[in-house]
Amino acid sequence: MMPENRINCLPQLSMSEEQDILAVNHAFYRAFEKKDLDAMNAVWSKGAGSICIHPGREALRGWERISDSWQKIFRNTNYIEIDTQIITIEINGDLAYVVLIETVLQVVGRRQLQARSMSTNVFERMAKQWYLVHHHGSPLVG
Repeated sequence: MMPENRINCLPQLSMSEEQDILAVNHAFYRAFEKKDLDAMNAVWSKGAGSICIHPGREALRGWERISDSWQKIFRNTNYIEIDTQIITIEINGDLAYVVLIETVLQVVGRRQLQARSMSTNVFERMAKQWYLVHHHGSPLVG
C-alpha cells in the first residue's frame, strides 16, 4: 500500500526544511493573490537563469521579464483567489521542488474566470535562504 502523503515517507527531509519550502511556496501564492510585486520580488531569485512559464505562454527567462509579466497580470486583474493542493515536495541539497494543483479564480474587467493548472515550483537555497527559480503552470483540461 502506497503512503497517502509521499512527504511522510522521505526520511531525508527535515521538518524545518520542509516547513521552509512550504513557507516560501505560500509566500509566492500570497504575493500572487495580493497582487504584491514587492512581495513577489522578495520570493524570486534575480538570477539570469530564473524561468517562469505561465499556463499557455512562452518561457520567460530572467527576473526583468518575469517581473514585467507579473506587473501585467496584476494590472489587468481586478481580483484573484488561488487554492492549492500540494501533491509532493522534494528536497535534495540546495534544490527543492513543489508539485501542486492551482485552482485560480480571477476577475478581469467584468469577466470571472476559473482555471486549474498543474504547477511545479523549483526553489534554490542561496545564502541560507530559499528562492523561487522556476515556476511552470500547465492548464488542466476536463
